[in-house]
Amino acid sequence: MPWPSARKLLTGIELLHDPMLNKGTAFTESERTQFHLRGLLPPRVFTLEEQQERILENFDRKESDLERYIFLQSLQDRNETLFYRTLVNHIERMMPIIYTPTVGEACRLFGHIYRRPRGLYISSQDRGHIADLLRNWPAPDVRVIVVTDGERILGLGDLGAHGMGIPIGKLSLYTACAGIHPKQCLPIMLDVGTDNQLLLEDPLYIGVPEHRLRGETYDAMVEEFVLAVQEVFPQALLQFEDFATAHALTLLERYRHQVCAFNDDIQGTAAVVAAALLTSSRITGIPLHEQRLMFLGAGAAATGIATLVVSLMVEEGLKVIEARRRCWLVESDGLVVTGDPDLPPFKRAFAANSPKYPNLLSAIRNAHPTALIGVSGHGGGFSPEVIRAMASFNRRPVILALSNPTTHSECTADEAYRYSEGRAIFASGSPFQPVRRAGTTLKPAQANNAYIFPGLGLGVVLSGASRVTDGMFRAAARTLSSSVSDDDLGRATLLPSLASIREVSVGIAVAVIEVAKEEMLSTISIPEDVESYVRAKMYQPTYSSYS
Repeated sequence: MPWPSARKLLTGIELLHDPMLNKGTAFTESERTQFHLRGLLPPRVFTLEEQQERILENFDRKESDLERYIFLQSLQDRNETLFYRTLVNHIERMMPIIYTPTVGEACRLFGHIYRRPRGLYISSQDRGHIADLLRNWPAPDVRVIVVTDGERILGLGDLGAHGMGIPIGKLSLYTACAGIHPKQCLPIMLDVGTDNQLLLEDPLYIGVPEHRLRGETYDAMVEEFVLAVQEVFPQALLQFEDFATAHALTLLERYRHQVCAFNDDIQGTAAVVAAALLTSSRITGIPLHEQRLMFLGAGAAATGIATLVVSLMVEEGLKVIEARRRCWLVESDGLVVTGDPDLPPFKRAFAANSPKYPNLLSAIRNAHPTALIGVSGHGGGFSPEVIRAMASFNRRPVILALSNPTTHSECTADEAYRYSEGRAIFASGSPFQPVRRAGTTLKPAQANNAYIFPGLGLGVVLSGASRVTDGMFRAAARTLSSSVSDDDLGRATLLPSLASIREVSVGIAVAVIEVAKEEMLSTISIPEDVESYVRAKMYQPTYSSYS
């Protein structure tokens, strides 16, 4: 995915101030002469690898993860190649900083740590002119857009325009994990206001200090935005991110069959969890279609996971109604059951024909699930009693505590292993350190959506797919699960190492391209050797020669 060379664009201080073209102290002697850089840089020429060592040294000097986040954002603002090379080479170390869990704290304080604009802010005041705002973006070949309205940022709730940190972080991962060129990525904040009173009273809040748009006015603004994207960036994949449940589900259903779009909180989460469940079958010996799943939480994430898992169970031979009976949803007032007249339609398919057990523990003791999946958004939901109950009738209970950030996780890795006597197969939304127990090191997996959406996005972009389908997410889930090695299984690790994520993304992109071809959605002629095609198109963060 090439980008024009510096010789056609900038020289002197302007070149040093362009983060995509700037090489800093790595400009060669001849480049310094040609582009009028002599005297503007220290005289010694450094390699990219030497620059990276300086970055790592300064990174380690920072006293908090939030300071490390700010440091990396500043690096990205001045030298994107060095930023992405450092990220690619140290992804396990850097991902918790640029994304979960640190990005949650960064979003909470976004207006206070704001340094330099990145992405587009479209406010309610811009209605009627959204296409004009999109044309202000300097890069014309946008292929991936991540958009949020900031109403449900991780487990932190309504952060309004401060939620811009999420699209910025997600798109950094599109580049680092799957090689989509940074100039083809566009983060967007739909600033429709906030109902967070603390933000409304914060003199440093960067958004429109008004209460949120609702109803037809909100719908009309989103509609104008989607149509404007189709007009200005017709080849772009549109990812909806961190919308509140009601809007997330409505927008997905409204647009998924009209434009090339998906919702990562619903579909991306579903795919990574489905992959973890498929992998757990290799440890427990229980095929996916024989598993019984209980969810703590009954929102968009829970029903999205259940829907995708049901479709995978159907592929394995079950009928839809049989597969749905293997999924139970538990809310704060107990099990979701049939007969509730106020039950929203998206929950109705998974309502149990059962007594309404009043809490998670009683539901577990009666339903005997093989896997427990936490998407509640609240910390501590998996109590010691809950974990012990799961372990009482499962030789290897599967426990997935997926809520973010770390403080909102339903339990810690240590708690899952301790109260199951080391038998739990555990994964979490935020990272936890390995746990040493009975002479064995247990390495909890992080069920991070970054395993799915970058590779899926790469496959969609490189196939020119006109839509994003459930079949693509099923293929992504199975590909991710198949990437888990026997060594990982021996440590009860449900997902591959993050260090291998670019290789995982290649496999997912290939699988998605094959689905796009099978479903007649591809608009690009794909070579027969799909894997070589994918690898050749991936952005590599290395310096080009401008001489």
